[in-house]
Parts: sequence; structure tokens; C-alpha cells
Amino acid sequence: MHRITIHQMTLVSLFAALTIIGAFISIPIGLVPISLQNLFVFLSGMVLGSKLGALSQLIYVLLGAVGLPIFSGYKGGPGVLVGPTGGFLMGFVISAYIIGKLAEKLTNAKTKIWCYFAIGLLGIFIIYITGVAQLLLITKVGLRKAILAGVLPFLPGDFLKLIIASFLAVRLKAVVYLPEV
Repeated sequence: MHRITIHQMTLVSLFAALTIIGAFISIPIGLVPISLQNLFVFLSGMVLGSKLGALSQLIYVLLGAVGLPIFSGYKGGPGVLVGPTGGFLMGFVISAYIIGKLAEKLTNAKTKIWCYFAIGLLGIFIIYITGVAQLLLITKVGLRKAILAGVLPFLPGDFLKLIIASFLAVRLKAVVYLPEV
């Protein structure tokens, strides 16, 4: 087992903090506000890799779970995790891990932006699957209504955030030194 260096801890903390900031920049629409959180979920996996990216998102979720009002809409506490939007938050951790795992395999710099985008699409899908599953479980509104409320309004914004994250990831990977975990 490898130890995490101070440098890696700093980057993990930075991405957890960026996700918090992203949550504060939101547009309240429906059950799930549109925020910049996903941008930093995507970036954490792309830049930090699977383990550190997921760790940054796990820290974010745990800080909110203990009551810090850092989730979208300045919410916090365990009630948020077991509420209608909790599945989306849990999807952040899984998504960052999967995006990171796939991003670790990228070697061709010329196609990285498009590869990051494709990998990020899978990350979006994971967040939506976990989010809609919990939305269905809690609200019992039915699949169609859950998708209409929890997915469709956010797709355009998530695609835009993913494009931005893909370009930023290529730039950041060129300047961020990150030894293997």
C-alpha cells in the first residue's frame, strides 16, 4: 500500500474545496439545482486519477454529511444523503473513480480532449443512474417523472461543463505533477 504524500493530500483537498465552491454557484431549478459541482467531479477524476479523484469527492460528501452546509443550496447533514438528491452526491464518488480509472490509461495527447469527453459521458451517466435511482426510491414519482425532473433539465449544462472539463484537464495534466498512488 502506498502512502499519500503531502502534495497529493493538497491536491485532493483542493479538488474537494473546488467542488464545495462549485456547489455554491448554482441555479435552483426543480428537485436538483444546477451547479458547477459536476465540473469539478469530472476534473478530479481526469486530473487526479481514480483513487485521489474519488477521495476528493468522498471528502466532499463526508464533510456535507456531518452537517457542513456545502451541498447545493447551502444544505448539509445526513438527511441530504438519504433524501431525493443523495444518489447524485454518491454518484460523484463513483463517477470520479471511473473517470479517473479510464483517464489513467490515456496516452495519446492528440486525442485526449475527445477521450476525456467520452470518459466524462460515462461519468455523467453514472451520476444520473445513482441519482435517479434514489430519486425514484424516495419520491416514488415513477421513472418518466424522475428522468424529467432529475436528468433532462441538466443535460445541456452537464455537456457544457464536460467540454470545459475536458479542455481544462489537458492543460492541468501538463502542469500538475502527480506521482503514482
